[in-house]
Amino acid sequence: MRSHLRLTSAVLAAGASIGAYAAVTAATAAAGPAHAAKAAKAAKAAKAAPSIKTFNLNGYVLDTAYSLGRNTGNTFQQTYKSGTVHGVPIKGPYVGTKFPVEDYVAMPIGNHELYVTWLDPKTHAIVDVFVMNFSTGIVYDYAPAAKPESSGTVTVVKKGKSPLP
Repeated sequence: MRSHLRLTSAVLAAGASIGAYAAVTAATAAAGPAHAAKAAKAAKAAKAAPSIKTFNLNGYVLDTAYSLGRNTGNTFQQTYKSGTVHGVPIKGPYVGTKFPVEDYVAMPIGNHELYVTWLDPKTHAIVDVFVMNFSTGIVYDYAPAAKPESSGTVTVVKKGKSPLP
């Protein structure tokens, strides 16, 4: 009885496999060689396409203090959430200035380095760009609408859940 059950199970499994193979083969054949070629080309392109690794700064609070450029004498506290950031002047001539919450994208670009772009949430226009080196504590700041660029120091006030790259 037991061997009969095993044999029946094996026959059913084989039949199901053959049926599935036949269905896939028929569908591919019905689609034609052009479809198969397109699918193969798309799969190859997906493998070859570069990918961009991003970093979630959620939970991080950073202080950027500037000694060069348009932000000289100012320190900003940048509070990051998942996808948004709020920069608040905490020292210098800009204290009291209200800045809106912006969207951001952060990408690791080296050991302990991030490239962070702030974006207008409505238009996705670039508002500000930072290159932060957490090994040296240096920050470079470029805002497309303001010149000259700024440079200073970056300090981690509060760490987020993910360790910095």
